[in-house]
Amino acid sequence: MVLPDSVTTCLSQPVHYAICRLGFEKTDTYDINNVVSGNGEVCWQAVTEHVYYLESDQSVDYIKSIRSLGPVCESVNLYFKSLTKEQFVTQYASWFHWTNCTEVFLGVFDVLQYTQATEVALGLMKLTSCLERALGDVYLLKGNDCPFLLRDLLASEQLADVFGQAVMNVLRVFIGSPHGLNLRNVLWHGFASPQEIPAKYCAMLLFLTAGLGQLLQTHLLQTKGVLVHRPYVIFNSLKELDAFPDLNNEILSIAEELVKMSSFVLKMMLPFWVAALTAFKQSRYADSVILLLPQLEVGLRLLFTTSNKCPNRLLTAESSALYTTFDEMLAKHLENEEVNQLPVVLEEPAMASDFLWDFLNHQEGPRIRDRLSHGEINLETFPREVANQIVGFAITILCRFSDENMFSLKEHMVIKPLMNCASCYRSRFHPVSRLKKQVLECMKSIHLWPELPTVPEEQVQKIKGLEGNAEADTLILMISEIISQLQHYMPQNCGSADDPINSVLTERLLVELCDTRICTLYSPRPVLEVVAVLRRISAQCHQVSQQVIASAGLRYTQWVNKTLRSRQRHNYRRMLNSIKFLSPVLRLILLLITLDLVSVHSVCKKNPFDYQQYLKFLKSVLQYTENLVTYTSPEKNKWDETMELTKKALIKLRKISDRKLMLMHLAT
Repeated sequence: MVLPDSVTTCLSQPVHYAICRLGFEKTDTYDINNVVSGNGEVCWQAVTEHVYYLESDQSVDYIKSIRSLGPVCESVNLYFKSLTKEQFVTQYASWFHWTNCTEVFLGVFDVLQYTQATEVALGLMKLTSCLERALGDVYLLKGNDCPFLLRDLLASEQLADVFGQAVMNVLRVFIGSPHGLNLRNVLWHGFASPQEIPAKYCAMLLFLTAGLGQLLQTHLLQTKGVLVHRPYVIFNSLKELDAFPDLNNEILSIAEELVKMSSFVLKMMLPFWVAALTAFKQSRYADSVILLLPQLEVGLRLLFTTSNKCPNRLLTAESSALYTTFDEMLAKHLENEEVNQLPVVLEEPAMASDFLWDFLNHQEGPRIRDRLSHGEINLETFPREVANQIVGFAITILCRFSDENMFSLKEHMVIKPLMNCASCYRSRFHPVSRLKKQVLECMKSIHLWPELPTVPEEQVQKIKGLEGNAEADTLILMISEIISQLQHYMPQNCGSADDPINSVLTERLLVELCDTRICTLYSPRPVLEVVAVLRRISAQCHQVSQQVIASAGLRYTQWVNKTLRSRQRHNYRRMLNSIKFLSPVLRLILLLITLDLVSVHSVCKKNPFDYQQYLKFLKSVLQYTENLVTYTSPEKNKWDETMELTKKALIKLRKISDRKLMLMHLAT
């Protein structure tokens, strides 16, 4: 493995030159009064004059522009240093209101007064994140779908319409273009060490953000427009993110020792790790995670490039090539189709990769890095619970890549629980995991049915003109027969022959089956396709259950209050009759879903024809559940049709079971 001490920069030579030297080549002093008016307003024309264009196609000449803007940035930095906090707030605070993050920008001013390298880098990451979100809000004044990438946002016609193309070109010199300084990406992806980011670029971006506020103010007055801020993402189910125990000061003190010794940490990046742990101790949870995520990325990149024998990929790429980022490091194969060796090096591939996929990549997960870096999360209210998971995970990685002489720390009684949690981690946001959750939630909903208020049977029987329960009894018998066919594929001693429905179709059985470990890492496409259909079936079943609960409650109240007309009373009787078979049929479908989910990887054994036949069958079950949703809705209330529909579906299920076409049949 590459020794962390031997790496002195993660910036490739051209990128290092652009960021660390190019803007310092012109040493003449620039008069601040050229770009700042008496009341602190930005003179944009004087700033845009420093952007140069290529003769060939009139695109921005980034090299010349960076060189020319260097002295301007230095002058702005010195200007801000000359202001007191009170002067800065008086002159500039109102021009940051458009960002919806005024306090963040005022905090960046504080950082510039002391020029502590780690804090400057952190300030720049927060600034670019909030600026991107605010620019997205401005984009929505003119367009509908805001671009996901900052590069595309800054190149959009919509922002050029509001601020002017020349202004947008100034911004692109600093952020959003791989040809420019690209400060946002270089920092958020963990390529820059603290000392490699000049404070003057942070000062310039703070200055430009105020200038954008001035331009926007004018635009909104002219157009009588109103800037609407999109709501922040809120983590609703924090309990689901709970993977590691609460971190106390004792654990954090050990972590501070591990950081100094772990081969996962590049020596030049050490200040970021120390600052991240300090921020967590000080309850600055957003700061802690913002500092830590890029360091997890660079540490994993070090392992990735070493294990896959591509040391050049440790460095930032030029504009013509891609960075090596989390997405690529967590993939199964490399660009050349060879197998990625990183999971092997991590030793607990499922644990580490599942955790990273869960917290960073899965669409239904918190996607913390994306949301933080694109300004979608309120930094002031970032939850401790989320930070606790990221820091906890980081500590387990530090332990995993620590020297043998750190054995006493790694085996420390407060660290061991963390390591145990890490080794037991299972994905929570992979589609397979979400399906398990859906199935159990749906089953809980159906379990509420017996507690629904119902009219006494003798009163229901008084309604004339309705046949008995013979049809419902027939359906229940069919369900029992199908359960008997499935018995072989269920855990032993499951259910009783006397009452297969109530002894087999239980929550306990589904919990036991859902507890089966299913590989979620690198799921093949057929697996994901099958799971997607199963999830849709489960969602429809849940909706049917919710509709039945709502209808039963409403009709009972109307019955007691004697507000049901004759036809409605007949319909209520049909509904009560249908509930008797709908509960077991929905529970049967949930059992079939779960049994096939446990065997879902065997779908890869099917030949293309059989796979399509199986998908066709699943889609027919989906069609049945969708029709059930329609018929049981308050608008339709078609309970007789529900019975007929269910009969056809059960006949088809029995045929499929006889022909052994389901995945559970392949797995045995």
